[in-house]
Amino acid sequence: MWTGAGQRREWGERILGSVLWRGVVALLAGALPALAFPAPSLWWFAYVALVPLLLLIRSAGTGRRAALDGWLGGTGYMLAVHHWLMPSLHVFIVVLAALLGLLWAPWGLLVSRLLGGRLSAAAVAAAVIVVPCGWLMIELARSWEALGGPWGLLGASQWQVTPALRLASVGGVWLVSLLVVAVNTALTVLLVASAARTAAVVSLVAGAVAVGTVWIWAPQPERSGVARIAVVQPGVIEGPGSVQRRFARSEELTRSLAGRDLDLVVWGESSVAVDPVRRPDVAARIAALSRLVGADVLVNVDARQTDASGRTGIFKSAVLVGPHGLTGDRYDKMRLVPFGEYVPARSALGWATSMGRAAGEDRLRGTRQVTMTLPGANGLRIGPLVCFESAFPDMSRRLTRDGAQLLVAQSSTSSFQHGWAPAQHASLGALRAAENGRPMVHATLTGVSAVYGPQGERIGAPLGTDTSGAAVFGVPMAGGTTLYVRLGDWPLYGALAVLAAFCAFCAFDGVRSVRGRPGSPVPVGALTSGVADGGAASVQAARPAAESRPESAQCD
Repeated sequence: MWTGAGQRREWGERILGSVLWRGVVALLAGALPALAFPAPSLWWFAYVALVPLLLLIRSAGTGRRAALDGWLGGTGYMLAVHHWLMPSLHVFIVVLAALLGLLWAPWGLLVSRLLGGRLSAAAVAAAVIVVPCGWLMIELARSWEALGGPWGLLGASQWQVTPALRLASVGGVWLVSLLVVAVNTALTVLLVASAARTAAVVSLVAGAVAVGTVWIWAPQPERSGVARIAVVQPGVIEGPGSVQRRFARSEELTRSLAGRDLDLVVWGESSVAVDPVRRPDVAARIAALSRLVGADVLVNVDARQTDASGRTGIFKSAVLVGPHGLTGDRYDKMRLVPFGEYVPARSALGWATSMGRAAGEDRLRGTRQVTMTLPGANGLRIGPLVCFESAFPDMSRRLTRDGAQLLVAQSSTSSFQHGWAPAQHASLGALRAAENGRPMVHATLTGVSAVYGPQGERIGAPLGTDTSGAAVFGVPMAGGTTLYVRLGDWPLYGALAVLAAFCAFCAFDGVRSVRGRPGSPVPVGALTSGVADGGAASVQAARPAAESRPESAQCD
């Protein structure tokens, strides 16, 4: 038995000692959290999925190796959560994943410093707080639209977990991500540091108490009636004349809603392929539908148009049509999908259009967010978003602060119909609803279409990717203001403050360790060295490089 265990240990050491195989392990370990997202939806797996990567980085013998492990783990994560883009971007998705994976390299260094060596109770407390803050900085950086936007934020994997949704109402998806990474960090300590297990258990209990406190204490939405919202999903329509046939199918489905006492009918993204201002016949057809069903129709125009400032080009616009025609309410999509709707630095990266289905012409951006009022629905105010924009927490928060009572996202993921993208995109509606205390409608051309209540709970049955039909949802409305709407992205600012304090402590501790040795020369790098083991000074960091590293959590 001992021999078998020794052989397995030796085999594992050989794998991790090989540059190639260690890199493969890092890629696979980084990809594991993707299983927590739809379509697999193993939400519970998120709380342990980072442990293999944390253990791998902890075993790195040098800072360079830890940074490399972090980079490869991040690359694996980005590939896994965006794998459905491969048909569109082909090999270019690997390049993008590798570039974005670089954001995890500093995190790898941070993990190595905090979890490497022997851990004290103080070091565990520091790790459980600082490691999640470092992860949150990665999510903040890649949430920039030009870097792909906030798709696959770790906290978004908890979209169907009620306590997590309540947490989101306090600090947004960011607070949920912090919790998930903190649990992974504490579990890692339980596996590797028997002397510090009590501190890890205390951290887990403290986290559970905090979540329970939020569950009891956080303000809840104030229910205020029900709105009847219909979603029209024409389904997959391909081949010659598909644009006209899709419009005709949407008309047919909308007519079937007559007599259903509706407040609003929502069509998906790109449901109208011509500018209704230039094509009054199309506007008249939609207005006739509005009169028939007794409710305004929110369509989405993907066509060459002219905006209020006189710019002409292809816009994606949410357009409201009433019984008398165009109401004048229009929202032009502001945040575009990189490569899908525009090519960043097209002069340098335009070749990407020849390798996949990248945009042949850049779409134009809207300049401001818009709320629309439905005169026939007791003045119901809606806040439209278009596709990709439902991934951005700040946009739905702005609409809520501007008075939106119902958030509406129009989407189309037909290019990725058989992948994980449709279900994952629809799940974002639950987070946005919970964050803002407002119901959200996610309407698509080809599925998944879904509706969520003001606490992120699912309303009715979703329309899947195999459905062509229309459905009416009784959507509970709500008033009041969540703490996230009031306070905004405070977890991000808190994480920045924690990391700044940690860096300051490391610098101070390094200076103190050097000053504690009178007459000693100051070695290169000593000012950034330290030990987070009960606040003890890092004497070891000032020793010659040939000596061993300290075994407690380092700041060097």
